[in-house]
Amino acid sequence: MSARLTIEYDGTNFAGWAAQPGQRTVQAELERALQTVLRRPVTLTVAGRTDAGVHAWAQVASHEGDAAPLGSINALLPADVAVTASEPAPDGFDARRDCTSRAYCYRVLTRVARPALEHGRALHWGYPVDRSALHACAASLAGTHDFTAFTPADTYHVRFERDIYAAYWFERGHGLLEFWIEADTFMRHMNRTLVGTMLDVARGRRSPESFAALLDGAPRSAAGPTAPAHGLYFAGAGYAGARLLGTTHLLAAPPSSLQAS
Repeated sequence: MSARLTIEYDGTNFAGWAAQPGQRTVQAELERALQTVLRRPVTLTVAGRTDAGVHAWAQVASHEGDAAPLGSINALLPADVAVTASEPAPDGFDARRDCTSRAYCYRVLTRVARPALEHGRALHWGYPVDRSALHACAASLAGTHDFTAFTPADTYHVRFERDIYAAYWFERGHGLLEFWIEADTFMRHMNRTLVGTMLDVARGRRSPESFAALLDGAPRSAAGPTAPAHGLYFAGAGYAGARLLGTTHLLAAPPSSLQAS
């Protein structure tokens, strides 16, 4: 018997998802609560490991054994992490191994005045933004590409090709831009470096054509800066080939609707 969790968290005060000695992590907080409720050791597997400062709307994790009562788990968790679903899963379900796609969103607030409500939730970008250039960059991402330029040069990755199922910029309103992307898997810092490089294009520091050329295995030094972690959200995980994002997006829908079973 297996269980599946859907989780949301504010990554501001976490050292990422993965348990680390002496660090406050999402995994450690959840496993501690689950072990108390279920009265046995619990080890979680996660769809997408997030770095320090990265948030999640619909992270998916799994563990062996019965599902724990939702209310009991949340009663033991701190305010910046919550389980929104705890349910039985098919025997042997593994949130990471069985995941066929992951979706992320990066939020950019494009206005001169610094934010108060979006502080720690979106990147504040006070420079001019060429929106057509952003759309051109995103359009070049669909398909299979070599993303060597978008992950640290000192890396544990051995495969640098990724399959991008959807990628686009969406304007939420009031100067808030969102970059949505779904792929089979992602490399460390990949989405944040994509955003940092696209913002270079939007500011006129490079062209959309030069951005597209980076997708042929250019070195990390050829791409732009890595955008800060606080603008990035794990939006959801797809299973059995389900896709979370489409070419038109769920325009008026809240992020929590982007879940696939």
